Amino acid sequence: MNKLQHSGAQTVLSEEAREALRDAYDLHVHVAPDIIERRTDDIDLAKEFLANGMRGFVLKSHYFPTAERAKVVSKAVPGIAAYGAIALNHSMGGLNPVAVEIAGRSGCKIVWMPTVDAANETAGRTDGENGKLPFWAKIQRELAAIGIAPPPISVLDERGKISEVTRVCLELTAKHDMVLATGHLGPEEIFKLVLAARDIGVRKVVVTHAEFPSQHLSVDEQLELAKMGTFIEHCFTTMHTGKASWEGVFASIRKVGIAHTILSTDLGQIINPPVSEGFAMFAQRLLDAEFTVDEIRSMTVINPSHLVE
Repeated sequence: MNKLQHSGAQTVLSEEAREALRDAYDLHVHVAPDIIERRTDDIDLAKEFLANGMRGFVLKSHYFPTAERAKVVSKAVPGIAAYGAIALNHSMGGLNPVAVEIAGRSGCKIVWMPTVDAANETAGRTDGENGKLPFWAKIQRELAAIGIAPPPISVLDERGKISEVTRVCLELTAKHDMVLATGHLGPEEIFKLVLAARDIGVRKVVVTHAEFPSQHLSVDEQLELAKMGTFIEHCFTTMHTGKASWEGVFASIRKVGIAHTILSTDLGQIINPPVSEGFAMFAQRLLDAEFTVDEIRSMTVINPSHLVE
C-alpha cells in the first residue's frame, strides 16, 4: 500500500484503488503549457498515466484549443490516448461558431460551454470579494485593469431562451459528434441547454462538476438531468478542496446511478496532488464508502470510453 498526505490527513491507497483505474480515462485535466502555472505538462502526464496503467485523458484549457497538443502527445507517448477540447471563453471569441467548426475539424472531443467567462461564474467579479481568488479570476482582473473586460457570457438571450448563436454552436457540436460539456453555466442554463442539445441532435452531454459552487446542482436536479440522457461528472478537486462534501457526492452517485456517472479529477494545479495520485485517492475514497471496483471502473473506464472512443 502507498500512503499519501492530503488535507492534513493520511490516505492509504490499496491495490484495489489502482486496479479500479486500470485503463481509466480522465476527461478533465489542466496541465502545461498554460498561462496558469501547472504542476506537470502534457508529455509528463502521459508518462505518468502510462506508468500507472491508465489509458488517457482530455486536455482542458480555459484559454486555448488543445487538439493539436493532444495529437503530439499521443504520438510521443505510445499507449496513451490524449484528446483535445475547446472551452468557449472570450479568448476563443466566446460562443463562436467558427471556433467550434475548426475544433471539430481538428479532432476535438469536447466542447465546453463558457467556464471562467460564464455570466454564472462570479468568482473575481463580486465587489468587495476578500477570499482567495482562483488564478483565472486574477487574470480577469488584470485584463480589466488594462481595459479588456468584455461582458460575461450566457447561453440565454434577453428572453431567457437559448440564443441563436448557442444553437449554431450546438449544431456544429452535433455535426462533428463532439461531447457537449456544460462548463460553469448555472442550473437554469444547464437545463435549457441540455433540452436544446437533445432537440438539435447532440448525442453526448456531460454536466460538468455538478457539485462545484457555481453549479451546485442538487441530487434531484442531477437525477433529472441524467434522465434527460446526460452523464453527471464528479471532480476530485471539488471535494478535496472542501467545496463540497464527500458524503454528498457518494449520495449523488447512488441516487443518479453508476450508468450515468463519470469521475474526473480537474487536477493539474501546483497546490494539489499529481493527477494520477489524485485519481487513485478518489478511487480509494469510493472504495472506503463501499463502492466496488467494478462500479468505479464503470465510472472511470467504461462510461468515459463511450464518450471519447
